[in-house]
Amino acid sequence: MLRKLVPKQSVRTIYDIQIDQLWSFGVRGIITDLDNTLVGARDPHATPELIEWLAQVRKLGFKVVIVSNNRRGRVSAFAEPLGIPFIYGAKKPTNVAFHKAMRLLGTNARQTAVIGDQMLTDVLGGNRMGLYTILVQPISVRDEGFFTKVNRRIEKLALSMMKKS
Repeated sequence: MLRKLVPKQSVRTIYDIQIDQLWSFGVRGIITDLDNTLVGARDPHATPELIEWLAQVRKLGFKVVIVSNNRRGRVSAFAEPLGIPFIYGAKKPTNVAFHKAMRLLGTNARQTAVIGDQMLTDVLGGNRMGLYTILVQPISVRDEGFFTKVNRRIEKLALSMMKKS
């Protein structure tokens, strides 16, 4: 079970991801979390830096979809101005939203990467599906919800157990 929590790659931020390397691995679609992955959990809009990163990713040929456990209002207000398809109320780490996202991307598991800030939702869900998982450090843990805070504690416990084994 603990192996399913280990990402293929771990980086500080999305800007540290070697996008060219992902392409060389055969990845063509990116499923990304929203809160604390792309922007802080309370940030309503994309930063100029994020807009530029997304433009570069798309220019290279990647398709992108946002998959979030958050509510429709939050996700749509962020994604629609960027022209990015989205799935809200995703119930990650269950498989349903990941399957739906791959249909939107037109990719299979080998061609899809998942980027997120939580091991128990993004990484676990992606690894269970055989996707290329990338864990980023959360942008801000200050404004996180109750369940995310619980997940963070479980993640710390899992990391300490992994270090011991």
